Amino acid sequence: MAEEIEKEAGKAPKNEGDQVALELMKFITVTTGYGKSSANAGFTGKAAASRTPEEQADALLELFQRCRRAVKQPVE
Repeated sequence: MAEEIEKEAGKAPKNEGDQVALELMKFITVTTGYGKSSANAGFTGKAAASRTPEEQADALLELFQRCRRAVKQPVE
């Protein structure tokens, strides 16, 4: 059991930035609805442009890349 913990501890720093970026992306998508097809509430005067599943996936991948860059930036 101790050996398994040591193996996992050795892997953590390598993927830690990606894990933080993923959690940040999840937080943004849940709180803002980013990447979902937009359904307008109420009357806006114009037709809603819905996104295709491919456009939604591209938006989420772009957001993940932005989160990765933000996590890797040094704090000043």
